Amino acid sequence: MPAHSRCGVLLVNTGTPASPKPKAVRKYLGKFLMDKRIAPMNRACWWLIVHLCILPVRGRKSGAKYEQIWTDEGSPFTIAHEKLTYGLAAAFDEAGFGNDVVARHAMSYSSPSIDSALEELAEAGCSHVVVLPLYPQSAHSTTGSVHDGIERAMKKAGWKGTFDFIDNYHDNPTYIKALAASIRHAGFEPDSDDLLLFSFHSIPLKDIEAGDTYELQTGASSLQIASELGIDRKRWTIGYQCRFDKGREWLSPYTTEVLARWAEAGVGRVFFVCAGFAVDCLETIYDVGSELRPLYEEKAREAGKPVGDDDFVYVPCLDRSKAHAKVLFDVVSPYVKEHIDG
Repeated sequence: MPAHSRCGVLLVNTGTPASPKPKAVRKYLGKFLMDKRIAPMNRACWWLIVHLCILPVRGRKSGAKYEQIWTDEGSPFTIAHEKLTYGLAAAFDEAGFGNDVVARHAMSYSSPSIDSALEELAEAGCSHVVVLPLYPQSAHSTTGSVHDGIERAMKKAGWKGTFDFIDNYHDNPTYIKALAASIRHAGFEPDSDDLLLFSFHSIPLKDIEAGDTYELQTGASSLQIASELGIDRKRWTIGYQCRFDKGREWLSPYTTEVLARWAEAGVGRVFFVCAGFAVDCLETIYDVGSELRPLYEEKAREAGKPVGDDDFVYVPCLDRSKAHAKVLFDVVSPYVKEHIDG
């Protein structure tokens, strides 16, 4: 045990199945779907629907999708978080924090669990933890779920220390500049007719009616990134993807509708950026390449518009990059410094 108190930094994201096999996918989805912030009805009824209707089908279909993005090293989502955490730790070391800071990552619905990550931080001598959910724009179903998980884990472990919980970083200047730079790097030309589509994960409208500020944050992030690029409002818009079901009203306009409209108009290249996803995952790697891009090309052809290989450009997430580690360092370091200096 270190002779002095250390500060832990815990990055938390949703998670990924242990493998693309249907059994592993069902296990992962079962945990995710039974979260009280995800379930659309009372727990007993929802449990029956999930286990008797949804998982048998979704486990097989989602498993086939995961199979297509899986790598020899395993889940790209898991690998990215491991390298990103290492990069963040290196950033603290380079900034002169030395052994005072310990960085870990955890998943809400898979491994490493929040419980195990907190246990590691406690064993490393951390009396304070800065928790950062990797959702730039907070929502009840994402950031709120992480907060629930942290409270459960700390209660279970009898946590005696303190913690800071960072709700969002949607307007952090380093985050805004990093995304703008990644869009430019992908080939976006501010002085052209290129169009920019910010696609975020949708949420149920009932969450917004309950006070969720997610929509306001997605709008603010998009506006600031566009301003950083120096483009006017006619050059960009927002869409929402990944509706879970059709039984509820979801935040729109839907990404598919925006793409169909732009394809039919046939003006400029479309640059597609998932500004709300910190790390590339099934919803970006598979959905964009295998569903959304083909949809755009199909609609363009139906409208009699020529489609070139570079007419639809996906801008990768910040993922495991040094730029992303710099963003996260900028977000969490003030909290870390306050604890260490205090």
